[in-house]
Amino acid sequence: MATSTHHSAALVRTGLVFALASATSFGLSGPLARGLMNAGWSAAAVVAVRVLLAGVVLLPLALPQLRGDWMLLRANAKLIVAYGLVAVAGTQLAYFNAVAHMTVGAALLIEYTAPIAVVGWLWARHRQRPGAATVGGAALGILGLLLVLDVVSGLSVDPVGIIWALAAMFGAAAYFVLSAHGTDLPGTVLAAGGLLIGGVILLLAGAVGIVPLRATTTEVVFADFTTPWWIPVALIGIVTAAVAYVTGIAATRRLGSRLASFVALTEVLAALAFAWALLGEAPRPIQLLGGTMILLGVVIVRLGEPTPVPVGDPEAQTAADDAAAKPG
Repeated sequence: MATSTHHSAALVRTGLVFALASATSFGLSGPLARGLMNAGWSAAAVVAVRVLLAGVVLLPLALPQLRGDWMLLRANAKLIVAYGLVAVAGTQLAYFNAVAHMTVGAALLIEYTAPIAVVGWLWARHRQRPGAATVGGAALGILGLLLVLDVVSGLSVDPVGIIWALAAMFGAAAYFVLSAHGTDLPGTVLAAGGLLIGGVILLLAGAVGIVPLRATTTEVVFADFTTPWWIPVALIGIVTAAVAYVTGIAATRRLGSRLASFVALTEVLAALAFAWALLGEAPRPIQLLGGTMILLGVVIVRLGEPTPVPVGDPEAQTAADDAAAKPG
């Protein structure tokens, strides 16, 4: 029992490191994408290049891990396709369209109400009923969302941006749920497969005119400097996609969907910092207050939920199942 507890604690510590690395990497994507879109790129083109480059980078690492077991790939085909469609292409396209209509910070704060959606999904799908603290935290998060949109002062917020950001929120929730599945499939294989599928789907959608694919070689201008286009492209593909997705999957499989989605809120802080540094987007005081309320709300949601179970700890899973069966 002591060995199992120690193993579980080690998994959680490692998972937290992976989660923080993933959140920081993801946080850089919005400001880089905004820079590219300001230089003439379409949102779909940014996403397509980002995920395809990441998939190509990860492929040489994924194939050896697969060890020629194509049956394993076939058995997880639905998961990989869903991951590519929803967690990769859908979420990132929605997020980058959102930052084209509103600030990076506001778009990301809306997207990262996703942990509340994760809790709702686990309640509906797995009968893990939330308690009073969870409901109260969700209400606080919704109030914070209204402040982020600055509805109190009557600030005009593009409704198109809000719709895209909410779509990104549901996609992010799906990302955390899907990342916890298929534990027999190496995380790098899931990431590479999902990224490549997502990229190919975007290219096909662009070819038939569903989404505009437009890219330029114009230099990218940020707040205090200008850089060749290929530098942000390389960073957005390798750092904010390849590194971010692999570490994110590794974190979710160690922490579970709920805790991983909670730790991922540090992406909000990273993105705000990167947006301020690269784009000069200083958040308004009322938006900082709203962001704080969202973070507090999700913390309360997290505290109101059962202890997450790391992958690979059957004894802890049995205890968690017993706890989840009790009224919350």
